Amino acid sequence: MVVQAGFEALADPTRRRIFETLAEAPHSVGSLAALMPVSRPAVSQHLRVLRDAGLVSATARGTRRIDAVDLAGVGALRAYSDRFWTAALADFAATVIADTPGAAAGGSAAVRSEEPG
Repeated sequence: MVVQAGFEALADPTRRRIFETLAEAPHSVGSLAALMPVSRPAVSQHLRVLRDAGLVSATARGTRRIDAVDLAGVGALRAYSDRFWTAALADFAATVIADTPGAAAGGSAAVRSEEPG
């Protein structure tokens, strides 16, 4: 499952930092390693986990591989988490309407400002 693999991949703080750095701009392994507190081979291993999880993809540019965030993998994580936000926001809206006088009877739940008279 892409979602589970994605969350598991991002559970590691170094891997999450690599992912966040790639979200800002694509990088080669060497340029990523220069920004990280781990060795170049360690960065390569973290990238492999992120690729296997579908969160990062690599493209060849000459003799270098450039890694970037894979939008399809990120989209799968977002779709998964959006399900919960949609339900939470619907519950919040229902609570606001229920707690707003006149809203249940068809009144407006909008907040009105009163001008000094």
